[in-house]
Formats: sequence, structure tokens, C-alpha cells
Amino acid sequence: MKKAIPVIVFLGLALGLAGFGIFYRVTHRTKFNNSYVNGNTAGNLYNGGLFCEHDGTVFFANPSDHDRLYAMNYDGTNLRKLCDDIVTYINADDNYVYYVRTNPRGTQDFAFLNITTDSLCRIDRDGGSPEIILDEDPCMYASLVGDYIYYIHYDEESHSSLYRIKIDGSGKEQVSEQPYFTCSAQGQYIYHNGLENDHYIWQLDTSTNKSRMIYKGNCWMPDVKGSVAYFMDCDNNYALACAGLTDNSVTLLSRDRLDCYNVAGNYIYYQRNDPESPALCRIRTDGTEFEVVAEGNYTHINATSRYIYFEDYSSGTIYYTSTTPGGPVNMFIPGTGANVSQ
Repeated sequence: MKKAIPVIVFLGLALGLAGFGIFYRVTHRTKFNNSYVNGNTAGNLYNGGLFCEHDGTVFFANPSDHDRLYAMNYDGTNLRKLCDDIVTYINADDNYVYYVRTNPRGTQDFAFLNITTDSLCRIDRDGGSPEIILDEDPCMYASLVGDYIYYIHYDEESHSSLYRIKIDGSGKEQVSEQPYFTCSAQGQYIYHNGLENDHYIWQLDTSTNKSRMIYKGNCWMPDVKGSVAYFMDCDNNYALACAGLTDNSVTLLSRDRLDCYNVAGNYIYYQRNDPESPALCRIRTDGTEFEVVAEGNYTHINATSRYIYFEDYSSGTIYYTSTTPGGPVNMFIPGTGANVSQ
């Protein structure tokens, strides 16, 4: 009988450990998406993906804390810090936030241990340390489509090329040898311009990773909204244009040369490249109601449902204005908050 007691204890411990293991796997397993959810807007991702709004929450690179990952309500309230990573190309779904971290070496403890930088990461929406590093190699232009992140991957062998990886870190594969921008996504489709042989607009079906040409033009950085493609027209000094994808109609929306742009609702915001009068400008999507928002050189135009954020090219200062025309321009100084994981 005495010999049976250690056996019973051992079996109890084994069952307890097994149960804990099952519980850990169930509670920590990846929560996949039920549809082809898109992680951010094309305009934001073309502009560094510094802001991303999802389900009333804005995830952003906080300029008050060296561009570390923060979250706030869409109206700017309930500010909280999610992690210490410096972030770009932010995407979000119902469960996670995805981003490319760009931590410079030497800014963290134990930096001499060759800490990974420029890697693709995933974190819970509630914050904490990165739950998983999806790709340790240098990455950029990350875009969530369903259960995959499409992004430009760099390594010494193939240099820059288009990759994808599943949100649980599995299935990493090269989609194309070309580093196509995957910013513009609608459901399962990604829209990009050609790089090697043409600048046509192509539609990549992420269910098959097959592409087809949908518009034959000299386009750069297309943003497809419904059946309309907005783009920088290379044949017209990189002016803003749009094309109807069903009837191939083309409209030149502005003759200004663009540095960058963002289609947000019924308006398009763009940086006018003009040595004499550079400015952040706004027009309607039909090209009417031109307005200068702010004079000067700006970049990284990001949009949420309530505000437009943009960065002074020289100083790095972030400004914002309302999505309602005619509103004032203010400096964006959100302050800092305690890390939610503390």
C-alpha cells in the first residue's frame, strides 16, 4: 500500500501538468480571423502606418515617447502604452496589433546581445511584451489580409521581395521576387503597381497568390476604393489622378506634383511638391474644393475617422487637424502613459 502512494502522487502530478499544458495551449493559441479583414488603410500604410484605427481604438506611434506603441480612443481619451517597441506599419484586427518594430540598437537593456530590429511582430490588443516575432529579418510595408501578413522582406540572398506569413508565425513564404507595395487591400485582394516591366495596376488574389492586370497606365502607389483607383500619374508629373476600373475612364484630379497622399473618406490629402509654395493640401475625391491645410513640407499623412495627422519634414513635429474642412491645425502632443503590462 505504501508503494502505491508515490505512484498515485506521480500520476496526479503528471495529470496536473498535462492539464496545465492543455490549458496553456488553449488560452495562448492564436485566434484566427473569420474573414479577409484588412489591417489598415492604404493611405496610412503608404505613409509609414503610424496610425491605425480599429473598432473605436486608435493604435499609434507616440511622438511624445519616441514613437513607441500606444493606444487611445478615437477622440484622444484613454491614452495607454502597449509596449516599449518603436513602431511603424501598424495593423490591427479584433485580437491583435501587428507592426514592424524599428528599435535602434543600444536603446534597450542588453543591446550588446544583438537584439533583433526591424522585425515583424504581433502583440495582444491589450499590450504587454511582443507575444510572437513573426519575422526576424528586416521588414517594411506590412499589410494584414485575413490570416496573413503581406510585406516586403529583406535578406542578403534575395534582397527585397514580397513575402507573406501567417499570423501565428507559420507558413512564411516568398510570394514574388519583386518588392511590391501591398498597402492597398480590399477583402482578399491586394492592388499594386508593376515595378519591373510596367507601372500598370495589378490585382493580387491572396487566396491563390495569382495576379491579373486591371488597369493599363503609368501609375504609382494606387489606392483602390470600390471600383475607383486613385494613383500618382507618372505621365503627368506625378499628379493625382483616378481611374474607373469598370469603364477605364481617367480623371486628372490635380495638376500639382505630389510627394505623398492619403484618401480619407470624401477627401484626399496630399503634399504639394512645389519649391515656391510647398503645402499640405486637401481636395474632394472628385477634385473640387481645393484647400491649403498647412503651408510647408510635410510627410507621413495618416488618417483616422476624426483627425488627419502629418509630420513636418524638417523638424519631425507631428500636427493634426479635423477631418471636417476648415478646422485649425494643432501640434499633436498626446503625452505619455504607464505601460499596461506593468
